[in-house]
Amino acid sequence: MPLDHYVTLGRSGLRVSPFALGAMTFGADPGSAGCDVEESEKILSAYLDLGGNFIDTANFYSNGHSEKILGDYFAARPGRRQHVVLASKFFGNMFPGDPNGGGAGRASIIAQLHESLRRLNTDYLDLYWLHNWDRNTPIEETLRTLDDLVRAGKIRYVGFSNTPAWVTAQAQTTALLRGWTPIIALQVEYSLLARTVEGELAPLALDQGMALTPWSPLKNGFLSGKYSRGAMVSDSERVAYVGGPTEEEFDVIEAVAGIARELETTSGAVSLAWLRARQGTVVPIVGARRVEHLVDNLAGLRIELSPEQLRVLDEVSAPVLDYPAPMHGAQRAMLQFAGTTVDGEESTVYPPLLATDVRY
Repeated sequence: MPLDHYVTLGRSGLRVSPFALGAMTFGADPGSAGCDVEESEKILSAYLDLGGNFIDTANFYSNGHSEKILGDYFAARPGRRQHVVLASKFFGNMFPGDPNGGGAGRASIIAQLHESLRRLNTDYLDLYWLHNWDRNTPIEETLRTLDDLVRAGKIRYVGFSNTPAWVTAQAQTTALLRGWTPIIALQVEYSLLARTVEGELAPLALDQGMALTPWSPLKNGFLSGKYSRGAMVSDSERVAYVGGPTEEEFDVIEAVAGIARELETTSGAVSLAWLRARQGTVVPIVGARRVEHLVDNLAGLRIELSPEQLRVLDEVSAPVLDYPAPMHGAQRAMLQFAGTTVDGEESTVYPPLLATDVRY
């Protein structure tokens, strides 16, 4: 599956590449793990030339520099902007000391979008994400503002990121009942080393026809193949920020590496292929600090994991989910009816309930 074999993003008509290009690394702040303008443009060109069309950034990335790099790139290449799906996010306060400089209130959203469009050199965004939940703003205010912006042609579609499932469900229900623009995708942390999204958000997305766009699909590079138990990592600036994997995480890393050896590919490609095999529409966001990082990650589009390989990865990375999710897993979800088969499995047969068995 190459980058130009597009998938529909959730319950919408928006067609995107199976991997999105994340621009969080674009714009090197002092001491950051990002890349400079020249390398950012090389990565962007490589992705687009291979047929990619889905680019994700945020107003807060590199203090706005990520958006500026993208805006300058497309301004210098007339005609390319309208053929890409350009997404950005709002929430982060770009003006410390101004209580309305960020968040998800009406005035704040409009102001943040204005600045993002200016930096991106465009008059609309294809997808606008709520970057985080603003617990101080009524969700109706956020949704109505986003719907107004869709009607004004400033944005085309709406997504949520890093927002609790109950808030997301409330928002989607409100939007549908009031005829406002619905949520088509959720941007969430999701990888073989971060699967707690499977407790609430992933089932919600599947039920509502929302796509999942996982960020950090290689868990800070832990699943890239650079890490092995007892060895030093020589090529990762992130180590200074996030430390190294735990012993339990190394169990997963080693299982991934074993399958990568079987398939003669990289650990990163295996990890991304596992995400692609999840239920529903899953479009991982791949980031890169160098072009070769991007090329390595795109190998995940050429791999199809066998049922046995998927089973091994599922079992070694099985998450501990919060209550009540453990009560609703694949086995316990099977309703038990006497003498019947439910969801393809035979249930336990209970004896008939007699009047003498009733206790008050």
